[in-house]
Amino acid sequence: MTTNQFLATPPLRAADQLFTLRNANDMRLTISERGAALVSWWAPDRYGKVADVLLGYRDAHGYADNSAYFGAVIGRWANRIAHGRFMLDGAPVQAAVNDRGNHLHGGEDGFHKARWQLSASDTGVSLRLSSPDGDGGFPGKLDVQVHYRLDDEGRLTIDFEAVTDAPTPVNLTAHPYFNLNGGSADVGDHMLQIDADFYLETDQGGIPVGVAAVGGTPFDFRQPAAIGPRLGWPDAQIRLAGGFDHCYCIQPHAMGRAGPLREVARVVDPGSGRCLQVSTTEPGLQFYSGNYLDGVQGRAGRPYARHDGFCLEAHAYPDQLNGQCASAVILRPGQVYRQTTVYRLSLQS
Repeated sequence: MTTNQFLATPPLRAADQLFTLRNANDMRLTISERGAALVSWWAPDRYGKVADVLLGYRDAHGYADNSAYFGAVIGRWANRIAHGRFMLDGAPVQAAVNDRGNHLHGGEDGFHKARWQLSASDTGVSLRLSSPDGDGGFPGKLDVQVHYRLDDEGRLTIDFEAVTDAPTPVNLTAHPYFNLNGGSADVGDHMLQIDADFYLETDQGGIPVGVAAVGGTPFDFRQPAAIGPRLGWPDAQIRLAGGFDHCYCIQPHAMGRAGPLREVARVVDPGSGRCLQVSTTEPGLQFYSGNYLDGVQGRAGRPYARHDGFCLEAHAYPDQLNGQCASAVILRPGQVYRQTTVYRLSLQS
């Protein structure tokens, strides 16, 4: 059974419309038209206490800037492109650069800052955006839709679609920051499991430099392990990124293309008993341990600190446009880009 009740939520400011999805168990998920962002997700713990498990800003000004990408849809290109440069059908393209000389998350004015057109239906909330030719340096007009639905089992299903009038790269993702204890502590004691044998090592700019096996490294989460202790391992990749900010190869046989929907990660907070399961069609899963949250003003009236939240972002491989599978992430006229990611919140049995 699926129950989506739509509540017109008081806006963060007059120009930003919000909608709240509520399921039969009174789980509440609020979505903003600004960045198509997931603003809050209220869910009970094992004692019945309800808390917001998402990080976010206290007012609309934060979401209008959103330098931390809290909850937003990311595009046209999630993650990084080396120097913002790539070849498309034999011609060079220069995308916007905004992170250590590289392109990150659509550039300074990516989809995370845009005002999307929001509408509700019996199946959830849909948001639409038309990205003009040249937006962020990318060619072609791109029409994007994201659809959110919340079912009575605590599953938030996010379906992405996009079409274009000219060849262009497309790599979309959702960027919620989770803290399953509701912000009472950092995420160090969260038990993480990722179903991946390999991850992408990076250089100091976050650009992949090669595929590495997780075995014998702090990146091995094939069995559940607490996040916090792994941050202190004497590992060059951990030191370079200030924690985890790496892509796991979760669909290795997809060769950079979308595959079947399957569960790829699970996180449990031992204190609250809350459990997050992540399923996706995408080949890559970026695990980010909130390394740069220091000083970001949160909604609780205090700045966030490092590792106060984590992200599990499903998308294509970082810098894939400059790799062997570049053609897999080029959308052409007449084609439809599709991606599905599911976040499920429940209580540990």
